Amino acid sequence: MFLPVTGHHGDEGSEAGRSRALKAAGLILAGTLVLGAGAAGWAYWHLSDNITGVDIDGALGDDRPPKPVTTPAPSASAPPREALNILVLGSDSRRGKENRRLGGGDSSGARSDTAMVVHLDAGRTTATVVSIPRDTLVTRPSCPRPSGGSTRVARLAMFNSAYEVGGPVCAVKTVEAMTNVRMDHYLEIDFSGFARLVDALGGVTVTTEEDITDEDSHLRLKAGTHHLDGTQALAFARTRHGVGDGSDLGRIGLQQQLVKALLEQIAAQDLLTDPAELYRVADTVTAGLTADTGLDSLAELTRLGQSLKGLSASGVRTVMMPVVRAPSDPNRVVAQEPQARKLWESLR
Repeated sequence: MFLPVTGHHGDEGSEAGRSRALKAAGLILAGTLVLGAGAAGWAYWHLSDNITGVDIDGALGDDRPPKPVTTPAPSASAPPREALNILVLGSDSRRGKENRRLGGGDSSGARSDTAMVVHLDAGRTTATVVSIPRDTLVTRPSCPRPSGGSTRVARLAMFNSAYEVGGPVCAVKTVEAMTNVRMDHYLEIDFSGFARLVDALGGVTVTTEEDITDEDSHLRLKAGTHHLDGTQALAFARTRHGVGDGSDLGRIGLQQQLVKALLEQIAAQDLLTDPAELYRVADTVTAGLTADTGLDSLAELTRLGQSLKGLSASGVRTVMMPVVRAPSDPNRVVAQEPQARKLWESLR
């Protein structure tokens, strides 16, 4: 649930690229770390049972952007020949004491202040992570409610309200409506899951160019390089008032830096040579995940992870959806056109 950004267009260079989903981090981590974790039947069942599944396809039906036509790989060992788009969300769920302690609020409701579309190329050797500012004003489509019925179409609604009113299904439908890009999969991680994930990896190292003091996230860092534990990394991902102009755009820059830091931390550890350590980290990852029914088992995550073996942190590009201040509200933003449209077209 998470994420320096140049202006409103992001930075395609060395900037750190979520979590929160977590964001590409949640995706790549979940896929990669579970390789080989199913050697024992009980471990396989336990890790699969950790994951919460949501039937996105069943809820949305055929009223969606079309799937692109793909060419099958010539053999099982050949790299995939289809690109994938995965919506990765960070949720501030209030469920459980740990989430409330870490800042999830009271006992009801949840929002998604971190949203990333992770685009994996057809060969799975490069990826583009597009952050969507939560304060973006959008037309939120009518969405099926988990309890039955549908929400109304809402114009000039904040982007993160989609998850609040309709959960993962509405979040996916809203992203597809605003981008005309089909989301092949969905991954979500909450506060406690993200913090535990960072701790399981031994923390992450980030560098700040300015002092950060944010009373809301409780983060206080001097300018320089810092090694963060899970609670500190979560505060880093949530910080907005202590950087830049205090808007969500500054927070996205931090979240993108955190994503790259997580990927580099994973690359620095050879988890596959230590089955006990691999299981411990995989257990942490899966326990914090909600996924669509195409990714809600260990076998499916393993297949995705195997396809990502050629993807390194240097192959991940992080950008932000181009935005400008909303004419109707200086505290909100809207998609900047035609730049935003061209960006989404490049991911189809």
